[in-house]
Amino acid sequence: MDKLQPAQLAFTADGTPFSPVYGDVYHSAHGGPAQARHVFLAGNDLPARWQDRHRFVILETGFGLGLNFLATWQAWRDDPRRCRRLHFVSSEKHPFTAADLAIAHRAWPEFAALAEELQRRWPPLTPGMHRLYFADEQLVLTLLFGDAATQRIDASVDAFYLDGFAPDKNPELWTPELCRGLARIAAPGATLATWSVAGATRAALAEAGFDLEKRPGFAGKRQMLTGRLRSRRPERHPPPAERRAIVIGAGIAGSATAHRLAAAGWQVSVLEQAANAGCGASSNLAGMLRPLPSADDNRLSRLTRAGFLAARALLSTLPAARWSACGVLHLARDATHEAQQRRAVEQLGLPPDFLQFLDHEAASQRLGQPVKTGGWWFPMAGWVSPPTVCRAALAAFPERIACRFSTPVARLEAKASGWRALAADGSLLAEAPVLIMASGAAAPRFPQFAWLPQRAARGQVSHLPASALSANFAALDTVLFQYGYALPEIDGVRLIGASSAYDDEAGERLADHADNLARLRLTLPDFAADIEPETLTGRVGFRPMSPDRLPIVGPVPQPDAATTRRRPGDLPTLPGLWCVQGFGARGIVWSALMADLLLSRLEGEPLPLESDLADAVHPGRFMNRRGE
Repeated sequence: MDKLQPAQLAFTADGTPFSPVYGDVYHSAHGGPAQARHVFLAGNDLPARWQDRHRFVILETGFGLGLNFLATWQAWRDDPRRCRRLHFVSSEKHPFTAADLAIAHRAWPEFAALAEELQRRWPPLTPGMHRLYFADEQLVLTLLFGDAATQRIDASVDAFYLDGFAPDKNPELWTPELCRGLARIAAPGATLATWSVAGATRAALAEAGFDLEKRPGFAGKRQMLTGRLRSRRPERHPPPAERRAIVIGAGIAGSATAHRLAAAGWQVSVLEQAANAGCGASSNLAGMLRPLPSADDNRLSRLTRAGFLAARALLSTLPAARWSACGVLHLARDATHEAQQRRAVEQLGLPPDFLQFLDHEAASQRLGQPVKTGGWWFPMAGWVSPPTVCRAALAAFPERIACRFSTPVARLEAKASGWRALAADGSLLAEAPVLIMASGAAAPRFPQFAWLPQRAARGQVSHLPASALSANFAALDTVLFQYGYALPEIDGVRLIGASSAYDDEAGERLADHADNLARLRLTLPDFAADIEPETLTGRVGFRPMSPDRLPIVGPVPQPDAATTRRRPGDLPTLPGLWCVQGFGARGIVWSALMADLLLSRLEGEPLPLESDLADAVHPGRFMNRRGE
């Protein structure tokens, strides 16, 4: 992979922002906001085209300083007939830091309040997609940091802002291939606008299927270009006719899903067999929140990075959720592993506030305890209390989320109007057009989910009374991981773990407490030296693991849909039946991102992941393998 190279903030003699890399300005010297309104808003007949609609999607090539986004946000905010939900999707190969954005945005005092909010939510400069929510989550900004020419975006776009640097300066954003890609994701009646009238650009867009028109340009530029998609094909991602859903399971997967649906205006019935939320695999006092890098930035690395950032964003909106960004130190197991970790940091080139490599001396200093190897340091990572997240997420929208606890579901029944959840005596528990299975290890007992290729991994954590630890160990204030993990003190307890086995014994095992202690003592030989396994208590949970260790999220394919010739998303599905499964030991990392992905698919909105990653977690991937 190519490292993400941040933009360099520079200015021309008249103060216009300028890119030394491309030798071009970011906007007209005659007034950036006015140019944005004339070329991109008016060129796409906005705001008129979004008025009175439920959803409108804009895609921009080249986010730059965010000028077009800020101008669009302001126009949308000030329009009393604005669409209910506006998606703004934008790519940027060389993003600015938040500090540089703050400097550049001073030139546009009319956007001061909006610009400050954008800067405050600006993500770390890591490759991939980043989703930011504004205006009570009705304005959604999806940023793709990286080369737009190599990443597939899954969306149905109503208006395109073609605003890369000039074709002769940055030709890769004006190629025939990219123009054909825009046409593939265009909604019926989609429009485009750009300040460029270059002949090659016009030819590429016309060949891709756009009818073009020249209009008067902005300020000193004589002409600009607009276009409309020629095709009248039907909408590929129509919005749902009714926004009601049943979620089975109130663990972290189900709770995050219900929260995301409710935030988008859905009415959700949550059915949970336990007496409260977060009582199953999500019942641990706390767990780690951190990504898992790799030198080749493989799918697991990209997904855990995206999930980690999405989880932090969700947690920031739930004041009642307990978590701490205390940092995570992931020590290498041996010298070979240490070299791999160091190489991954060098290859990825991620910001130091996201990921660093510490040698053993720096790691020892960080811990306040001597260790033999160095490792990864994640300054933004930490611990999360899953039960508190579940409860906070379900309580966030009391008018839209109805929870029924101590309510086991015995059977699912398909009807013409949707799905029914039935009790053991056949009584109706809930009915809705959409049913989402999020019950973890229990899901395969329903015939509709017997195909799930997941195994229940038994995990046991141990609770060490902090009062019994020496002063040095009691003072550990970061999450430590090597062969096992130890969390900082929470409510007088230090949690360590976790064992892993594939059996169904629900009770605590002395051998697992002994193993949890032994693995921590491989890192810190004197750790809890005076504590015996027999004195410990803990908790056992069963985590649903998929064969490839990735989540299983999306619509449920029809049983006879197996084929090797289609993308997973192209398989025929059981109408209204969805799942959020297979989180394994990464429920904290996956939950927010997978909930967002599920909602986006339900609504037909732009996905929060690149297409290859969305395919990688789609339930249909297992159906494809059956046909091999």
